Amino acid sequence: MNEIKTIAVIGAGTMGNGIAHVAARSGYEVLLCDVTQNLLDLGLATIEKNLGREVAKNKITQQQADEARARIVPTADRASLSRCDFLIEAATERFQVKRELFQDLDRILRPEVILATNTSSISITKLAAQTSRPQQVIGMHFFNPVPVMQLIEVIRGLQTSQQTFEAVRSVAIQLGKTPVEVNDAAGFISNRVLMPLINEAIFAVMENVATAEAVDKIFQLGMAHPMGPLTLADFIGLDVCLDIMRVLEEGTGDPKYRPCPLLVRMVDAGWLGRKSGRGFYWYS
Repeated sequence: MNEIKTIAVIGAGTMGNGIAHVAARSGYEVLLCDVTQNLLDLGLATIEKNLGREVAKNKITQQQADEARARIVPTADRASLSRCDFLIEAATERFQVKRELFQDLDRILRPEVILATNTSSISITKLAAQTSRPQQVIGMHFFNPVPVMQLIEVIRGLQTSQQTFEAVRSVAIQLGKTPVEVNDAAGFISNRVLMPLINEAIFAVMENVATAEAVDKIFQLGMAHPMGPLTLADFIGLDVCLDIMRVLEEGTGDPKYRPCPLLVRMVDAGWLGRKSGRGFYWYS
């Protein structure tokens, strides 16, 4: 395995720009790739704002922030990623999108390069099978907000080699994160446990057991959660929660993962949470 100096990140959205930020701050050169210049500009603006916030909190100096920003090279040309030493994919949470990406990246990247995916629920084993390097495909599930959250779920597919796992574990530590090993199963650990909790909280609201505010207050005051499950669902995005519940239901074949009808209706209405201005709460 060659030394990793340049990390490519696919997707400049919430997760992708957070991963690029942390990688650049940790000394890696970063190739940040998305499909349009506009998406790249939005991602870079978020990175600059978040670096500025770290300077204001005295976590890093202005010079360190400037150096980190200078290490990020935006590109809308996927072929330019051929020079990277390691790749983290943080594109849309849909298998068809990731399959097309992985097949293309497999063709573009050098044979020894690891393909890591930030998927929160899609099978690593299934993604790996789309490539000619299944032993070098692995899950690196970061948590939002990436610059703040400590955990990375490192998910082995059936074909993932020990060498790949060790390399990814080393990168995670270099990024200042704590890697926790998980085997490939629908939803891994985080979403296998969290999403049914959120789904059940939505059932409680739909069945008029309690208001969203009451459900959240019970979890904050009674279980010491920093935010209640419905506030968290709005933060994650209700469309993302629905996608993950469907992956769990399909992946396990177990009806206990059936998405709550209220969740489906809210997503149909475009009430996606914080990002759309309305979910279980209103956001200005």
